[in-house]
Amino acid sequence: MDKYFVSGIQQVGVGCSRFEESWRWYIDMFQMDVRVLEDDTVAERMLPYTGGQAQKRHACVAINLQGGGGFEIWQYSERTPQPVDFEVQVGDLGIFCAKIKSRNVAAFHKELSAKYDKVGPLAKLPNGVPCFVVEDPWDNWFQVVEDSYVFIDEKRLGGGIVGAMTGCSDIDKTIPLYRDVLGYDKVVYDETGVFDDLAFMRNGGARYRRVLLGCSKPRQGAFAKLFGTSTIELVQALERTPRKIYEGRYWGDPGFIQICLDVTGMRALEKRCNALGYPFTVDSCPNDEHFDMGEASGHFTYVEDPDGTLIELVEAHKLTIMKRPHLYINMLTRNREKSFPKFFFRLMGMKKVRFE
Repeated sequence: MDKYFVSGIQQVGVGCSRFEESWRWYIDMFQMDVRVLEDDTVAERMLPYTGGQAQKRHACVAINLQGGGGFEIWQYSERTPQPVDFEVQVGDLGIFCAKIKSRNVAAFHKELSAKYDKVGPLAKLPNGVPCFVVEDPWDNWFQVVEDSYVFIDEKRLGGGIVGAMTGCSDIDKTIPLYRDVLGYDKVVYDETGVFDDLAFMRNGGARYRRVLLGCSKPRQGAFAKLFGTSTIELVQALERTPRKIYEGRYWGDPGFIQICLDVTGMRALEKRCNALGYPFTVDSCPNDEHFDMGEASGHFTYVEDPDGTLIELVEAHKLTIMKRPHLYINMLTRNREKSFPKFFFRLMGMKKVRFE
C-alpha cells in the first residue's frame, strides 16, 4: 500500500532472567494473562543488537483484555542474561518506565499496596492526572495512570500499556521521530522543574524537563480499539549526564528492551523513515516475505531514536485466535482499517494463562 498508519502501542518488551517467574508476577499484579503468542526459537534477524550472533530465546506477548498494549516477556535460553550494572535513574537514556492504565487509580493503588511493598504514593502528573509508581522485583518501574477507557470489562481495576517514559539527551532532537513519523503530534504538556510523581524513583527529586506527547486524531486499524489512546513521555535530566541503559548489553537483556508500535503499510513507513533520517536498522522481511512467529506471522522492523532507544514496528499478517480448533485471521485479505470485533478477543480470553 502507498500509505501507512500507526494503530498504537502493541507492547513494551521486558527482558528477564526467569521467564515463568516474571510472567506469573505480571499476571498477579497487572493481569497480563491472555497469550497472543509464545515462541521458543532463535532470534536470527536481530544480529546488530545480539553481538552478531543468532540467539535462542523464549518469549511471549501477553495482554490484558481491558485494553492497552501488552508485555513482550523475553528471556535468553542459552546465554546468561546480563542485568544493568548500575542503578538506573530517572532520565537515563532508554525506556526507564512503562505506563499502565487504571480505571480507578486510588482503588488500584489500595489493591496493589495490600499485597506488595514496592508501591509508591499516590500523586499526579503535571497535567493533573492521578498516578503512582510500582517497582517490580527486578527494578523495573511502571507508572499507573488513570484512564477511564475499558475495551472489554472484566471487572478489573488495571489495564494494559498506554505509554512509556524515555530518557533523552536532547528532547528537541527526539520529538520529530515521534511527531512526524509515528503520529504523536500533540504536546499534552512541556514542563521543567521538580515533580512529586517522580519522587519514588531513583533521583526522582532532581530537576527535569518533561514533554508528554499524545495524538491529535484517533488511531485506526484492526487493533486500535484494543490499544486505546497512548502517550510517549520524553524526559531530560538537567542536573547530571544521563547514562545509556543498554550500553554494552544485548537487546533482550533485563530491562525495558523496546517500545513496539502496531503499523500498517510497512514499506510506505520505510520511505517516510528514510526521508526523515530514521532508517530501519533491522528488517525481518527484506524481500517482503512473511516472518513466522509460531502463532502469528508478520513483518517487523526497528528504528532508533537519537539516543539509540529501540522502537519496534510490527505489521501483522496472520493472528491465531484459537489453537484448537485452529482459528486464525489473515490480516492481508481484510480491510486493514477496520477494527476487529470484540468477539475475537473474547475467544482469545477463554483460555487465560494460569500458573499453578
